[in-house]
Amino acid sequence: MNRLTAGQQAPDFSLPDQTGQMVQLSTLLKQSRVLVYFYPKAMTPGCTVQACGLRDSKTQLAQYKVQAVGISIDAPARLAKFEQKEQLNFTLLGDEDHKAAEAFGVWGEKKFMGKIYDGIHRISFLIEQDGKVSQVFDNFKTSNHHDVVLAYLNSQA
Repeated sequence: MNRLTAGQQAPDFSLPDQTGQMVQLSTLLKQSRVLVYFYPKAMTPGCTVQACGLRDSKTQLAQYKVQAVGISIDAPARLAKFEQKEQLNFTLLGDEDHKAAEAFGVWGEKKFMGKIYDGIHRISFLIEQDGKVSQVFDNFKTSNHHDVVLAYLNSQA
């Protein structure tokens, strides 16, 4: 895993959202900064807590000209169920072949209950409108991810 770091150019990607529409990072960056957050699987307890925290922080993120975009290896149909069930108010993208996760360096070996497997590591990237990564968030709990991001944004204001 060769993870992106602050100062590096974020790789552009084009992935289907929860409606099946293709979404490109470079297009999103024309509107605002983007918090790209990678999460393992829609509708699991930790991922739900993390997504709901970002949902509830949308207005505060917008004050810093930041929009959240969640990426997992789920299919658009599962993402649509997740969005509806949790009333999410931001874009979810399906990276089924994990190419975007690999490009950001968040796809790699994981361990859970004694099993070793490849999967997405829960890491977020704040990407500026010029496409450069300004901050990497990798030290948080699912319950305080939004607070960590907002504290960083506040410290930079």
